[in-house]
Parts: sequence; structure tokens; C-alpha cells
Amino acid sequence: MKHVIIGAGPAGVVAAETLRRIDPSSRIVILGDEPEPPYSRMAIPYLLADNVGESGTYLRHGDAHFETLDVEVRQARATGVDTAKKSVALGDGGAIDYDRLLIATGACPIKPPIEGIDSEGVENCWTLADARRVLAGAQPGSRVVLMGAGFIGCIVLEALAARGVELVVVEMADRMLPRMMDETGGAMIARWCASRGVTVRTATRVTGIARAGGKLTLATDSGDPIEADLVVCATGVSPNTGFLAGTGSAAGTSGAASAGIECGDGILVDHRLCTSAEDVYAAGDVAQGPDFSTGRQEVHAIQPTAVEHGRIAALNMAGAETPFRGSLSMNVLNTLGLVSSSFGLWMGAEGGERSTAVDETRSRYLRLEFEDDRIVGALALGLTQHVGVLRGLIQTRVRLGAWMEKLRTDPTLVMNAYLECTQGEAR
Repeated sequence: MKHVIIGAGPAGVVAAETLRRIDPSSRIVILGDEPEPPYSRMAIPYLLADNVGESGTYLRHGDAHFETLDVEVRQARATGVDTAKKSVALGDGGAIDYDRLLIATGACPIKPPIEGIDSEGVENCWTLADARRVLAGAQPGSRVVLMGAGFIGCIVLEALAARGVELVVVEMADRMLPRMMDETGGAMIARWCASRGVTVRTATRVTGIARAGGKLTLATDSGDPIEADLVVCATGVSPNTGFLAGTGSAAGTSGAASAGIECGDGILVDHRLCTSAEDVYAAGDVAQGPDFSTGRQEVHAIQPTAVEHGRIAALNMAGAETPFRGSLSMNVLNTLGLVSSSFGLWMGAEGGERSTAVDETRSRYLRLEFEDDRIVGALALGLTQHVGVLRGLIQTRVRLGAWMEKLRTDPTLVMNAYLECTQGEAR
């Protein structure tokens, strides 16, 4: 059996290791289009903050890890898939055949349609090559503009602030972390950042970027320009599906059945992580798979989901039928020392109830979303001890019973509710 994996990120690496464990006689090939060993994009901010060197971003350490596993890691760019011939076209004009194929190509940064977005000094922060350029430009005291205050943007924010730059964050939504936090939480994070020397401009759109004399000027829809030495663009990502149309590009092909592989927002997969094409699977940020909370197919571009996708897909590729129960939408983020988290249906379930507790002085916020007598979603800010509890209550669908009424009145009792409902320890 020959397993080919397109993508050398967490999903691809975990899949290869799982396949080798349960299918020891198979041939396994990982295709990655970057020159470095397989690495984690989520570790790049630690590199920017000088907490690790480049090798600290590598997913596996040891010179012979993949050789010991007899897993071939090949630098090659996939430019198309022929599902009838079971073949992957490569950028060098060659091809590689497969018995089972896993597409784990991840996502790519979205560049907003702004004049000057390709100017020198305007960088993404997605690859190690990007990180090297950002490191060169983000010197102490330099003026840096971060476009985008979503999850990825706020991770990069933390790293840039650690470098001692003069940082301005521009977000076109009305709050920071608009896909993870409500208005209360987003505003609280913005105030926290401002109190630590970061300028935050929400509800602001960059309309153009001009470079002159080695400096950048950003025009905004407020009419107030921003000067910068470096611009870091973190305005979102899109699943890497464009190569399925044979283009070799990273652009998505939403809604298309490229190469016989059905796509929506990402590559559509079932409860086995199998695509619409026989013997083709997908995992990680490129996969649109079952959502734990809704049962609908969603893209959850987070590393824990990628790792679990890779494991489950590999088991099924090797013939060990294993259902995927669905990924829980969850994010945990540290922004300059303020930890925020969101889980499940944090925006609320139709017909459900909500309970909130806010402490502006101590930057603490908790919001619970209920459906019947279960917690189905939650937001937390400044409450790190609640992170595991909230996730556990949602994923195990614990019935709260008498604790439901108590949590309606005081959601901060959620730890007590968890202990009694799951372990029988009255509090």
C-alpha cells in the first residue's frame, strides 16, 4: 500500500506517524513545498519573540526522525490530482501515484484588495520565510502596523510587542477578535492592549499603501494616514484548494468539484475524513468536516483539530474504521498577558439562554450559553482556571440539573458545577 500525503504540517506529520504505526509494511510519502523540515506555523510567533530559534518551530526533532520511521519527506509542490489515474501532478513536471491520498495542504494568507499591498515592507507572517523578513524589519523602536486583529493577528501582536516596536493595530471590524469574542470581550482586550502601549484602531479600513523614501504610508477610510517602517498583514486565511483545479495556485475553488473532489469553503469530508473521491482523504485547515456542536460541515483552522484529523484520517486510510465525532470550535489566546478563550456555540444557540459576569476593573468576563440544561458555548476572559472545565462540560454534554439555576444567577460557579456534575463532589 502506498500512502501519499500532500502537506507537511501537523495533520500530515501525525497522519504519517499513525500510518507507520498501524501499517508497518506500507510506503509513506509526505510532499511539502517549503525547504525547511516540517514545522508548525503556530510556533512562528515564538520565533518572532526570540523565545526559540528556527529549529524550535520544527514539529519533530532529531536528524533522523522520519528516516527512522521510513517516511519519505519530499520537497515538491502538488499542482493537480487525477483521481481516475490515482496520480498527483508535481510542479517540476513529474507525478507520483498513490493507493490512498491524504490532502493536508492547510491554508494560505488572504491579501486584501488594496492598492500597494504588494509593496516592499508589507509582509505576511505565515511561513518561516515570512518570519525572517518580519524579524529584519521589526527592530526595537521601529514603527509597525499590524493589519488584522483576529486570532492569528493577536498571536502576532504578542510577538511584535515583545520586540519593542511602536505598534499600531488596525482592524476593520468593530472590535478585536470578532470571530472569537463578543463586543464586551473585544472591547476589554482593546483596552488592555492600549494600557500596554499598543495603539488599537477598530472599525478602520486600510484603503491604500504607498512607499516612498523607504517608508510606508497607509491611507484609511477615516482619512487619518498611518506612517510605518513595516506592515504585517494578518487579514485571514483561506483553505489551499486551488491546486485541485490544476492551477498550482493557492487560491480556493469554493463550491467546485475540482479533480472530482467536492469543495465548499474547504474540501468536504465525511465522518471518516473521506472526500467525495474514492481513496482520497483530507485533514486539517483545508478540510471542511463535521462540527461537534452543530453536525454541519465546517472549517476549524486550529492545530488541535488538524492533529485529530490527521490521526483519524490515517486510521481510516489503513482500513481501521474509526469515526470522527466532530471538532469543537475553540480558541485559547494570550494577548499581552490577558488570556481569552471561546468554545462551541459562544454566540448562542437558537432558543437558548445566557448568563454573564463582568468585572471591568480586573479585566474578567465570563459568558455561558445554554441549551436545555447543558452548556453549549462559552467565552472567558482573564479566567484561566476555567478553560479545561468549560471545554469538558461542552464536549461531554453534561446535564446540569439543579446547577442550571445556580449558573443562571452566577456563572462563575461553573467550576463547582463541573466538580459535582462530573465527579460527585458537592461544593
